Amino acid sequence: MSAPRRRTPNTRSTPRATRVETAQIVLPGLTNVHGTIFGGILMQWVDGAAGISAARHAGGLVVTASMDRLHFLRPARLGDVVVVQAQVNFAARTSMEVGVRVFAENQITRERVQATRAYLTFVSVDDQGRPREVPRLVPENADDRRRFREAAARRAVRLRERRAMKNRHEP
Repeated sequence: MSAPRRRTPNTRSTPRATRVETAQIVLPGLTNVHGTIFGGILMQWVDGAAGISAARHAGGLVVTASMDRLHFLRPARLGDVVVVQAQVNFAARTSMEVGVRVFAENQITRERVQATRAYLTFVSVDDQGRPREVPRLVPENADDRRRFREAAARRAVRLRERRAMKNRHEP
């Protein structure tokens, strides 16, 4: 049996091909004294779905580089079904931005509200943990192109912030 083939950087991938949707139920052990899910649990679910999305695009291992613009918009409550949706919005040479939306769904009424949103950056790595190139992302429609442009702008801000942090901490 041969090893699975990895995509080369020349391979193209669409945002649609990277989409992930997971669902979890908010159980008593996952809630705080207010009966709402712990933020850290939700962050873990967000990171997990986003990591799967990034790995689909990269065709291999990825690591989380950052999580930003994480907004808790509405609480997910005990008994709610939490739906986490993720997709790659942008790909650079070795990194990718994944956009995540989280919905809280009432099991009885089936009403669904957006609870959280976030953007995460992942870096594709080889077996030794060194960055490796990812395929080009090919937007298919106007929404994909808008997300791609907005993600490129966020990336520029992230890179400026990273340089500023590095300069502040150098002797």
